[in-house]
Amino acid sequence: MQMPEPDRAVLARRREIAADLRRLLPPDAVIEAEEARRVYESDGLTAYRGLPMLVTLPRTTAEVSAILGYCHRHGIKIVPRGAGTSLSGGALPLEDGILVGMARFNRILEIDLDNRAVVAQPGVTNLAITEAVKGAGFYYAPDPSSQIACSIGGNVAENSGGVHCLKYGLTTNNLLGLEMVLIDGQVIRLGGKHLDSGGYDLLGIVTGSEGLLGIVTEVTVRILRRPETARALLVGFPSNISAGNCVGQVIASGIIPAGMEMMDRPAIRAAEDFVQAGYPLEAEALLIVELDGPEPEVAALIGKVAAIAESCGATSITASRDEAERLRFWAGRKAAFPAVGRISPDYYCMDGTIPRRELPRMLEEMARLSEKYGLRVANVFHAGDGNLHPLILYDANAPGELERAEAFGADILRLCVAVGGVLTGEHGVGVEKRDLMGVMFDERDLAQQQRLKCAFDAGGLMNPGKMFPTLHRCAELGRLHVHGGRLPHPDLPRF
Repeated sequence: MQMPEPDRAVLARRREIAADLRRLLPPDAVIEAEEARRVYESDGLTAYRGLPMLVTLPRTTAEVSAILGYCHRHGIKIVPRGAGTSLSGGALPLEDGILVGMARFNRILEIDLDNRAVVAQPGVTNLAITEAVKGAGFYYAPDPSSQIACSIGGNVAENSGGVHCLKYGLTTNNLLGLEMVLIDGQVIRLGGKHLDSGGYDLLGIVTGSEGLLGIVTEVTVRILRRPETARALLVGFPSNISAGNCVGQVIASGIIPAGMEMMDRPAIRAAEDFVQAGYPLEAEALLIVELDGPEPEVAALIGKVAAIAESCGATSITASRDEAERLRFWAGRKAAFPAVGRISPDYYCMDGTIPRRELPRMLEEMARLSEKYGLRVANVFHAGDGNLHPLILYDANAPGELERAEAFGADILRLCVAVGGVLTGEHGVGVEKRDLMGVMFDERDLAQQQRLKCAFDAGGLMNPGKMFPTLHRCAELGRLHVHGGRLPHPDLPRF
């Protein structure tokens, strides 16, 4: 059977680009075969898939620079990819774009205990940084549930948080410096080992930019002394409402726990069956509250939080007696996402943030939406800072269920914005929330954000189709900075 003319043209173009890239990179750094490319067809948002035109696996900053410089000259789109754990489709490939995988950037370059800093390549996993310094009594505070797999470069792209972000902040609060390659191949450095830099906060701009501005090739993060004492409270409640009220009262009392997480009944049961962490199965809601610091201070705070919990109607209160028990309490929470995967064929993980005072209302509304859409929901979230992670349970093989799950999730995010919150806390916008950006921002807001995008990437080649529901041409917006690039760029693909 003869290949159709368009397909032959696409194949010829792919071969031409692959041949060019092999002249710039080692032979094993370019992946052309379809089976090998299919490994990269999706990230953690598995409902959407696409086959990249080509995959490159560079090892050095110079190789990343060569790739981006080539794509810039030839008008080829780029999708950066870390570990592929993104839950918003941020690493979803493009059929007419080159995927740049950063997995080979996997070395810790420097451990500087005097300056309390670690310099690492972007493919190093989050947990590996803590493992590298724990022998000296230090750790890296942001700890996403996927920390055993997610990369520090991906954490920078999404501004990831974790269960300890309430007290110690997100990635942006623990990032000191980075090296980044721009679309034309230029290598820049932002920040260093110092806490603050003069001038514009370019480091803050890049953090959470989801691969739209460039590719990070080196990261410098702040490490902290491990606290003298850390203990966790496991508190069961008769309702989500009473647990939500307790969260607000603890923070209102002036106590800032190291972590404050909440799980509802479906999540509690799934996690306990999976991990046997000692969770109270009779509880409708569960709070895990961790206090850290000097031992006398922690003991006093444990008593104060327990008293507040009792006043809110807690049905059970258990304090960890040793480090092993504290880690076991957290093991259930950290494994909540895979645990829920055992009770449903599929689940859709949402990410929105609300003011703490709105927790009870949000939980009531999500229960109502669950009935409306006929889909179960398990709630696992960072209660202390209002970052919700509802898990909508569905079966992708059942006609219409994925569509209902998406509509359910969209309603949750609209409600987050309506009560004074935002569309995302740490998972990013990607393609998942892209078409909801208009709920939170008006056209002027979006246009200003895109002017910033144009300052870095006037040709719209870096991770196009992500974040913005409609991407204006840079010439229409008025550029903040002219730095090469081609205008106008083609319309961006929709998914």
